[in-house]
Amino acid sequence: MTDTNPTSGSASSPSLENLLHETRSFPPSEEFAAQANAKADLYEKASADRLGFWAEQARELVTWNKPFTETLDWSGAPVARWFADGTLNAAYNAVDRHVEAGHGDRVAIHFEGEPGDTRTVTYADLQQEVSRAANALTALGVRTGDRVVIYLPMLVESVVAMLACARIGAPHSVVFGGFSADALRSRIADAEATLVVTADGGYRRGAPSALKPAVDEALAPKEGAPATSVQKVLVVRRTEQDVDWVEGRDVWWHEALEAADPVHEPVAVEAEHPLFILYTSGTTGKPKGILHTTGGYITQAAYTHKNVFDLKPETDVYWCTADVGWVTGHSYVVYGPLVNGATQVLYEGTPDTPHRGRWWELIEKYKVSILYTAPTAIRTCMKWGDDIPGGFDLSSLRVLGSVGEPINPEAWMWYRRVIGGDKTPIVDTWWQTETGAIMISPLPGVTATKPGSAQVAIPGIAATVVDDEAKPVPDGGGGYLVLSEPWPSMLRGIWGDLERYKDTYWSRFDGLYFAGDGAKKDEDGDIWLLGRVDDVMNVSGHRLSTTEIESALVSNEIVAEAAVVGAADETTGQAVVAFVILRGSHANRASTAEGAAEVQKELRDHVGKEIGPIAKPKKILVVPELPKTRSGKIMRRLLRDVAEDRAVGDATTLADSSVMDLITAGLAAPTAASED
Repeated sequence: MTDTNPTSGSASSPSLENLLHETRSFPPSEEFAAQANAKADLYEKASADRLGFWAEQARELVTWNKPFTETLDWSGAPVARWFADGTLNAAYNAVDRHVEAGHGDRVAIHFEGEPGDTRTVTYADLQQEVSRAANALTALGVRTGDRVVIYLPMLVESVVAMLACARIGAPHSVVFGGFSADALRSRIADAEATLVVTADGGYRRGAPSALKPAVDEALAPKEGAPATSVQKVLVVRRTEQDVDWVEGRDVWWHEALEAADPVHEPVAVEAEHPLFILYTSGTTGKPKGILHTTGGYITQAAYTHKNVFDLKPETDVYWCTADVGWVTGHSYVVYGPLVNGATQVLYEGTPDTPHRGRWWELIEKYKVSILYTAPTAIRTCMKWGDDIPGGFDLSSLRVLGSVGEPINPEAWMWYRRVIGGDKTPIVDTWWQTETGAIMISPLPGVTATKPGSAQVAIPGIAATVVDDEAKPVPDGGGGYLVLSEPWPSMLRGIWGDLERYKDTYWSRFDGLYFAGDGAKKDEDGDIWLLGRVDDVMNVSGHRLSTTEIESALVSNEIVAEAAVVGAADETTGQAVVAFVILRGSHANRASTAEGAAEVQKELRDHVGKEIGPIAKPKKILVVPELPKTRSGKIMRRLLRDVAEDRAVGDATTLADSSVMDLITAGLAAPTAASED
């Protein structure tokens, strides 16, 4: 959990606490406020007529084939229907209408590959490529309503594939390229996908990495698993790596598009037609297929992108560093920016390849004016030193954004001072895969920003902090962050499991949406996020389930039992720490430092194979027992104390309180191995 105390300091910057005490907020400049998209009266308009406000946004920002007459149907709560009797197409809104408006020559995407290859794609180019891809998908048998899984690096083709699916009304399910074959298999099976789009590989940290082998493994027959529903695999050639080929199933992307017509008529779908399924970790261990539909989702994605980032599509160059495998990439790389006609940067690689100034080099090169990234990246760049970004011209930047986890005040201040030149507003945004779009954020030009606080719900959103009895807490109090009114981009359920949707998000508090985040309100009523309160960790902005990682660990034959916790980490926000009990003679393997290191490597690699590298525990501790209550529940609170190297809390409710003595004594021996 990151430090979200507005007056906390840091040993490395002793003046920060005084700075925050003396300057609690940063008001927008008069010049910025005068030109900003958002005005203070947005809050008043939304409060006076919330549904009328959202209807106005939908009509202004989105082009409808058939205009809607009903804004919201909440009669089947908690499943909302927004603009349900209207029809539209998301790809048309993201591409064609800009060309028709005379903006075909406007750059849609400046692509920069990690090796240094570049590509400039205009809206007219994008229209032709998306149309070809839509025709290619149709030729391969994909029909409206079929599901398509996309497993790609950060490429122009990733955006094209998503939009091509939207163009024919085929819901896409993008799977992050860092996930394993097993994780990919489970998502393909749950969505019952008929086609997979992948690549031979991509570039990461200076070298090509393979992707298609994971697809081949995911689609291979497996004992006890149902036969795959996938009929075709469309393969982008990116790295020129040799790949195994299944005749009759595998098709090269470039060949399919070359054979396709560059003209395609978008399919008009109902506003509630599924646009995408995106899988996220759940507390039960089984990933949840979060379902988003079309009309409400693109309305709120476009509205928030325009106002939270103060987008001026004619002049701005926007860059969101998120991968399209996560919801931030869906809403603020693909749909929000393109529906608004923005020019953006798409970068394939990492911030430190080939050097630690790569991001700042790209900002200087493309004159990026809006940057949206994660606190983990900001803290990492802080560690590398001020002199690296100081070597580049960042004067084009005018708005900075933060996403994925709470940002600590020190990182916020560094971001503003070093990257923003002490002048740019920072929008610290809170939202989730489930919410679809930004829910809580300052509005540049309106809000006096506070380091480390997302502050207030955006106009049109009803968010509050409640106690255990669902009563709103007073200013200065803390509790659970909830949403009390439906919003356009809200999830419509969990794919194929409506009851799980209700149980997961609507059962904790009657009539209130709660997705597991704790929060507090300061004396001004502004909201400060405190991180997860359930068994889902937030590691570098990626949500990982403790249960899913525990299941992966115990699937290894040497592990008898496992417990996983998220421990505070100054760089990633939280780090995965695992406590394992080894089976029989395997425990002896970990009795030496060398043996413990071997066990840890074996188990980390196993988790990487089962879930993906992002889920590998940073530290694995071999223990003789796990702390359990009399009912058998593992007390992760005590394990978190151990993981964060602090005094162990009250253990009186354990079935055997001496277990903690055994654990702490054992960890003093060489059975504990860690991964730095």
